[in-house]
Amino acid sequence: MPADTPVIRPLARADEPAWRRLWAAYLAFYETDVPPEVYATYFERLLGDDPQDYSCLLAEIGGRPVGLAHFVFHRHGWKIENVCYLQDLYADPDVRGRGVGRALIEAVYGAADAHGCPSVYWTTQDFNHSARKLYDRIGRLTPFVKYERPT
Repeated sequence: MPADTPVIRPLARADEPAWRRLWAAYLAFYETDVPPEVYATYFERLLGDDPQDYSCLLAEIGGRPVGLAHFVFHRHGWKIENVCYLQDLYADPDVRGRGVGRALIEAVYGAADAHGCPSVYWTTQDFNHSARKLYDRIGRLTPFVKYERPT
């Protein structure tokens, strides 16, 4: 395997500093932040074994974590099998265009298949043109528009 090929693996406890860096960069891209206790709680949940909690995959190039994907399996009212929601997908800017995002999405597809969960979905902001170029190749754009409760 070439040295610049992304390797995808599950999150491990020793990854906390790298994971925090990647997730903070992801949140910054979307112009948001969360308190330190959310980082700590989320990291513990990512390592836990509760099936309702999120899972995390890391992408490495040359042994260095350069990307992450957070996903969760959940019930769906119109299906018998669970569906998979890919909530967060991030690759360091210096490795974009090198297959990190595609490898992470394909790994989530594999995890969903292993759990008998053929449906995988995600959202992004309409201005995320770079990521949407990948999503248009590896996914199918739906006509749904997201609304949320005002705070």
